[in-house]
Amino acid sequence: MEKVCVAIGTEGLEGFSTLQWALRRWSNHRILILHAPNAASKHYVYTPLGKLRSSSVSEEKLKLLDKTDQANADRVLAQYIAFCGRVEAQVMKMEIKEEEPLHKQIVEAISNLGISKLVMSLAFMKPSSSPKSRGAISGTFYVVRNKPSFCELFVICQGQRIFLRDDGFMEDDKGRNHSVKNWLGRMFPETSPTNHWDKCRDDIEHYAHQLLSLHQLEGDMEACNSTDLCIPQNMDGAERIEVLKRTIRDAQGTIQLNRKQANIAKERREKAQRAIDICNARAEELQTCLHMETVKKVELNKMLDGTREEIVQLESELHQKRSKLDSVIELQKELSQTLHQSSSARVRAELKLEEAVKTRADMVPEIEELRKHKDVLQRRIEFCKEKDAIAKVSRMNGSGFAFREFTAAEIIAATEDFSDRFRVKSAKNVYRGRINHITVAVKMHNTADERSLQDFTTKVKLHSQVQHPNILAMTGFCSELSCIVHEYMHNGTLHDALFSSGRSWKRKNQPLAWHARIRIAAEICAALGFLHKVKPNPIIHGNLKPSKILLDRFNVAKIYGLNGHWSYNKHDIVLDIQAFGNLVLQLLTGNYWSRIVDTAAAIENLDRTAGEWPMDLAIELSNIATSCLSKNCVADESMTTMLVRDMNDVKRRADQLVDNIELPVHDEEAAGAEDSCNVAGAFFCPIYQEVMQNPHLAADGFSYELEAIDEWLKTGHDTSPMTNLRLKHKSLVPNHTLRSLIEEWRNKRSTASVVGFSVSTRN
Repeated sequence: MEKVCVAIGTEGLEGFSTLQWALRRWSNHRILILHAPNAASKHYVYTPLGKLRSSSVSEEKLKLLDKTDQANADRVLAQYIAFCGRVEAQVMKMEIKEEEPLHKQIVEAISNLGISKLVMSLAFMKPSSSPKSRGAISGTFYVVRNKPSFCELFVICQGQRIFLRDDGFMEDDKGRNHSVKNWLGRMFPETSPTNHWDKCRDDIEHYAHQLLSLHQLEGDMEACNSTDLCIPQNMDGAERIEVLKRTIRDAQGTIQLNRKQANIAKERREKAQRAIDICNARAEELQTCLHMETVKKVELNKMLDGTREEIVQLESELHQKRSKLDSVIELQKELSQTLHQSSSARVRAELKLEEAVKTRADMVPEIEELRKHKDVLQRRIEFCKEKDAIAKVSRMNGSGFAFREFTAAEIIAATEDFSDRFRVKSAKNVYRGRINHITVAVKMHNTADERSLQDFTTKVKLHSQVQHPNILAMTGFCSELSCIVHEYMHNGTLHDALFSSGRSWKRKNQPLAWHARIRIAAEICAALGFLHKVKPNPIIHGNLKPSKILLDRFNVAKIYGLNGHWSYNKHDIVLDIQAFGNLVLQLLTGNYWSRIVDTAAAIENLDRTAGEWPMDLAIELSNIATSCLSKNCVADESMTTMLVRDMNDVKRRADQLVDNIELPVHDEEAAGAEDSCNVAGAFFCPIYQEVMQNPHLAADGFSYELEAIDEWLKTGHDTSPMTNLRLKHKSLVPNHTLRSLIEEWRNKRSTASVVGFSVSTRN
């Protein structure tokens, strides 16, 4: 605990006020009381009649006075310790060296003791300073200027902190300025009563010597005046006249002496009256000092009574704490009993848990059996859907377009006349647009010659006939501009998700998890199997790679870039299967792999950003990839069917791991896909097509992400991104209600994730 040093002498109320200031500020610190004895007491002795030199007093009297001063100092220091109360305090007495001033000794003590906080009374320097109080101030200024930088000094006067400034002014803690001369005039008289009386005592002694000399001179004069007139009888007249003249001269001299004596007596009376006045003034001063000591005694008695009351209060608090301690002990006993009961209940709960585990173990075979039935039913449903889709494609002819044909004006309005701001950077001649409040992708085709126009017509026909959940759907087309309108895939290509380090992958800080990669591989395999089963001849993709696979908002994979022709060569099917095998290796490793048939190499180079791969599933995927890349690969319907079956089996096992929460799911997109049905459409920004963080309401009545609509307006647009109508104004209003709903939805998702993680931890 840090110490606070308080430098105070035995100056009574001033010392108590200084100590009280320190206690109010640092009640939780230890107090070190620094005391310096009166150095002047070694040379002078204070008596009721004034200050006398020590040399004029006997040695026994000096020892007695020293003991008395020491006892008074110890009594005051004991009162200081008692005044601190519950705060830990101790006293350290300084040895005063005659050859070195007190202010220099204070600076040395700060350095030697390592004092970081020093509270000093302004009167602390007074006992060892010159008779004038300016010596105490100059000593205090010396300490302020020469103290070490690590020490923080607080100068206290009459219970208030003052700040000494180099311009000769003081500033109290209320910000008021005072000159040093005026401040000292109020605090200390120009000469103290004792010094004043010492000077008067010297004058009185001088007056006494003068009175004695005047008295001696008066006796001599009386002796001179004691001569009597004596004229002998036998003198003649002339002699008598001479005697009388001499007598007259003597009388005149006596008269002069008497006059001089009268003046001396007058001067003596005046000096005696002055001495009497000085003694009366001294008596009044002593009476005033006696009254002040009486007042101090009354105040000290009050402080003593207050201390006694504090002691009584402390005793009461001690009694209360003892009572609380007894209550705590009783509570501890109750808690011990409760703990014993809880332990017993825990043992019983563990027994019940063991029974539940046994029951669960008995139920596992039944659950596995039900899952097998579920898988069989799922396969039947997928088979029926696939069969219906294949039959639908087989029945379609070339003249039937079941999709909408857009006008050139609609396409231009949707893409803002094919603005570069709407160009999709990851694809060539592809633009993002909005038609009927739906975000779409517009793919432009070159129709410079008749063959190009025929290719465009073939692609439109092919996309209109091929419908599968994992093949990019066509919304419509525009014959005037030779463009096809597809559904918009918000997460770009699989190539961006696996290999891109730029902004083309919108969620680059959240790499695809292993479960999402297995699901994507199964979806691509399902789409490929669908194309290869089309009758009368299969449809060949011919260029299957990560850049030809798009991901929607929930990372559902969809193939695009069909060549637009049916294949009559089985070698083309082999190329698709080999491309799929290479794609699986890229999902496993996150690297550009070419024809590699070494399973061990793929396992050693698994992409660890996808999380901890289940080793059995990773090995199974690498086996599928190597079989697809094998030279012995056979291009027939059984090969594609077997490939789809193996991939569905791997996906099923991965889903079981996630469903049983045996492994944590790191992919936020996969988690989002599970609850996509719970996301309201109003939560998505019409421009960014992402859940909004800071929705703002525009003049068209739609809410947008603030960054998106602000960028729209700053680029010079004055129309609505949704309706293409002119906006009445460009002011944006925060949609607090929608923002609260979005935050509530996110909190529910977070809570569900935490609950799922805690369940996996308990399992």
